[in-house]
Formats: sequence, C-alpha cells, structure tokens
Amino acid sequence: MSSKKNSENKKDLITKIIFDALKDNKLKIKPEDIASKIEIPPSAEMGDFAFPCFFLSPLLKQSPGEIAMEVRAKIGTQKDFSDIQTMGPYINFFFDRKELASETVSRILSEKDKFGSSQSGKNTRTVIEFPSPNTNKPLHLGHLRNMSLGESVSRILEYNGNNVIRTNVYNDRGVHICKSMLAYEKFGKDKTPESEKKKSDHLVGDFYVKFSEEAKKDPALETEAQEMLRKWEAGDPEVIELWKKMNSWVIEGIEETFRTFGLRFDKTYYESKLYKNGKEEILKGLKKGLFKKRKDGAIIADLSKKGLGEKVLLRADGTSVYIVFDLALAKAKEVDFHPNKSIIVTGNEQIYHFNVLFEVLKMLGFKQKNYHLSHGMVNLPEGKMKSREGTIVDADDLIEKIQDMVKKEISKRGKLSKAELESRSLKITLAAIKYFILKVDAKRDMIFNPKESISFEGDTGPYLLYSYARANSILKKTLKKESSVSKTKLEEKEISLVKKLSEFSRVVSKSYETLNPANIANYAYQLSQVFNEFYHACPVVKSKNESFRLSLVKSFMQVLKNSLNLLGIETLEEM
Repeated sequence: MSSKKNSENKKDLITKIIFDALKDNKLKIKPEDIASKIEIPPSAEMGDFAFPCFFLSPLLKQSPGEIAMEVRAKIGTQKDFSDIQTMGPYINFFFDRKELASETVSRILSEKDKFGSSQSGKNTRTVIEFPSPNTNKPLHLGHLRNMSLGESVSRILEYNGNNVIRTNVYNDRGVHICKSMLAYEKFGKDKTPESEKKKSDHLVGDFYVKFSEEAKKDPALETEAQEMLRKWEAGDPEVIELWKKMNSWVIEGIEETFRTFGLRFDKTYYESKLYKNGKEEILKGLKKGLFKKRKDGAIIADLSKKGLGEKVLLRADGTSVYIVFDLALAKAKEVDFHPNKSIIVTGNEQIYHFNVLFEVLKMLGFKQKNYHLSHGMVNLPEGKMKSREGTIVDADDLIEKIQDMVKKEISKRGKLSKAELESRSLKITLAAIKYFILKVDAKRDMIFNPKESISFEGDTGPYLLYSYARANSILKKTLKKESSVSKTKLEEKEISLVKKLSEFSRVVSKSYETLNPANIANYAYQLSQVFNEFYHACPVVKSKNESFRLSLVKSFMQVLKNSLNLLGIETLEEM
C-alpha cells in the first residue's frame, strides 16, 4: 500500500515492518517494544527515522551491526520508502519526501480541527472530577495546576472519542469551614463583600487566616470550632444561616474564577448533601460480610492482602471518616451517569487515600475503571505556601499580577483600545499559566515562576501564541492559494517541518494513553521551534515555492491550534 493511501502513522508503519522481519526469531517482544526504540536521526542525511539494534544483541547473541544487516535483508523492497539503509547498528528509513509532504499537508488541510483525533475511546463514558475546592477560602496556585490538568485531560479524552462528563465537588462542611465561620462571627461585625469592596471568596478566606492568628493566642477557639460543627450537624438554625451565607459567598467567588479560567462543569456535587449517604453503603457491606467489626466497635475494610493495611470506615462511636463521603460520591456518579471510567484529579499526597477507596469500591461491586490522576505540588520561587498563615498565593491575585505584567509588555509593541488590551492580555496570561504548568510532567513537583512564564521567547505560552500570530501574518501578505505539492526539490527546513507535523497524531495518542498533557505541550514548543527555523531559512511570499510553503504555514497553524486547544489555550491572530 502506498503512503498516499496509507493512513497509518509513519512510525507505526516502521514498527510493523521491523516486527514482521523479526517474527522468525521467535523473540518475546511486542510491537510497542520496537516502537519505543525508533528514533529521528539528527540530520536528514541519516534518514527520516532510525531503528537501533542494540537491545536485540543480547537476545539474538549477535553484534548490533550484524543484526541490522540481517533485518534489513528480511525487509526487502518496500514501496513506502525511497530507500532503507544500514549504518552500523542502525537501520535508517528514507521516505519519499514529496509524497510524505503531500500526504501530511493534504490530511491536515482537509481534516483541520480533527487532524490527530481518533475514535479509540468511542462508546466510553468518562466522568472526571476536578478541582474539588474547600469553601473556606479562594482558589490558590495549587488549584490552577489541578484545573489546567483536569481540563486538558478532559479535552484529550474527548479528542479520542470519549463522552466526557466534567464534575466538581464543593467540600462545604467540616471543622475547617467552621473556623472561617467562627472567626466571622467573632470579628466580622456584619462585614460583606460589598462593604469591604472585596471579592466574596477572598473575604471568607481572610477570616480563615484570622482564625489561625487568633487561635495561636487563644487555643480554646479550636474547641469552639468543633462545637460549631456539632451544632451544624444538629441543624442549629443560626449556625446553618451563617453557613449558607458564607458558603454562597465562597462559591460565587470561586465560580467567577472558573469562568475567567474557561472552565465549565456538567455536574456539581456538594459534600453537605451527600456525606451521610456513604454510611448506608458501609452498613450494607458489613451485612454482606465484606467489612469487619472490630472489638471496639469500629467497622473496617481489611486490605492487608493489597498492602494497604486495615482501613477504618466507621469509628467506634458510629461517625464516618472522609473516605465514606467519597463512597457516597461514587454512588451518586454511578446513578447519574453510569460511567465506564472515573478519573479523580488531586494532589499526590492523597495517593494512599484513593488506592484504598478504589479497593473498597471493588469490594462493593462498582464496575467502572477508577483512576487517580495525581499531580505534584506547585510552589513559587520564594518557597512553600501555607493557607493558614496567609502566605497562600490566591489564583485571582496571581492571574491579575501576571496580566498586569503582560499589559506592560504588549503596550510596548503598539497602542490598543482598552477593551482589546484587556481581552488580549487575559488570553496571553492564561496561555502563560496553563502552558507553564502543563509542560511539566504531572507527577513532578514544580516551581511556578510568573516572570519566566510571560516571556515571548523560549519555552512559554506567549512564545507559542507569537509563533501562531507570526504564521498568520505571512498568510495576510499574499493572495496566492496554497498547494499541497511542491514543484521543486524540498529544502531541509521544509522537510523538518513536514516530519514534525506528521508526528502530531502519535503524540496525541501517547498523551491519551498516559493522561499526560506534557507530551502535547512539549511537542507544541518543538513544532514552533521547527517552524521558526523554517521561517528564517525559507522565504514564503514571492518565492518560487510560494504556494507549497503557504500550505506548510497553514498546516503549522492548524496543528499548533489543535495542540493548544488540547491544552485549553486559545490562539491569537495578532500579538
């Protein structure tokens, strides 16, 4: 089958050819073992892809060079390649450059927003939960990482055919909520967001910090907060009224931040409405013999064989631990959506908690696949953040600070109307934040550097937006139509750009399999670098190869736009 008709990724094609050539050796290797070894050589003279034979040497007890020659002989003639050569331990594959360019560009320009997408997750209903904040303070920098990751993964899932249901949970009960309430009751003097001219969730957060300050002077406040929680659970009218007022303030403020960040949720759950329901599931499990009652009366799940020890579900006094609410929440999602898969996005300090939860759900007969998408901590260059001490970095304050920096930067480049300056600077700000967060592997802790994130040069969101805008400016300079076939010999930088564009589908597939947007983020940066090298080396407008180069520019814009969309970043036509 010619590469024109072949819809497989070029790397997949090489994987199949190598795998077939090694079949006679009866090696216990899988296609993915081969795919992981395929490289892109450092120069075009060494081919478009290279397969190193080092890892086969101990298996076949031959030198890598000998293996390369034998495998090359078995491959024989292949219509999809202009040449296949051995260079020492490497088998190098050369594609017909014009054919590769024609196929890649044609597919991008015809498939457009769908280029790189797949239906591999078709008929999969996935519920994803993020960022699940507490209602005692505003969102902070850690939430921005959670939100960026949750939204990007949702988009990657949708791009691969999943029916995604985005959910958020408000943790709106507990002693931490009562601490803000108690501080307001004692020190608030009927203050309101309007009277203080303050965003509503920030006002409540101030009282959470106030409680911590006052409790250091008077430890009895901790006991009072516990007493307020008991009153709340007993339905005390005054406590409930105060709770409703302050809760509504926080939620109103948080949802304003969600809108600014471009988030929407299909369903919102509230801990206060569900927390009692989980107890019923535990008691049912006890009757079925799934759980045990200890001598002290506590009900436990024995997960020793899973390496998770014994987990208390209901205390000896009958009260439930937090995991019981998560059971109730899982039940609610099951009833509401009947998902095939459930993903929960939280910090990695909760890994043990969710390992236990998922095992308990299995014991109770839940059928969906559960996955904890954990992420590392995020701090500023100054150090760790502590919300109780008021050193937390509020999400709103960070967005505002970065936007002010962006406004100063883009104002140097030309005069804009107030409305355009506001709109453009916010888009660049969000691109800066989301990209800086998502380019780091989710599992790793990271340091967020606001000044570094807004640079228009280097590995940043603004650099990607600038690359897109630069490409758009080229298209504006000509009325000529693009063409997918070059009439002249392709130059090295053109070939490099075509090859990088052709990798997009594979990168998306890898991000989908690993639920890791960092793959797409890093690809977007590499693609922009390759484009800018092409831009400097290959004049487009009024060149002999203008029509084809215009198609390359347009293809670059489309693939970068698709990449950024999967990261939750909106492109700009001008910077």
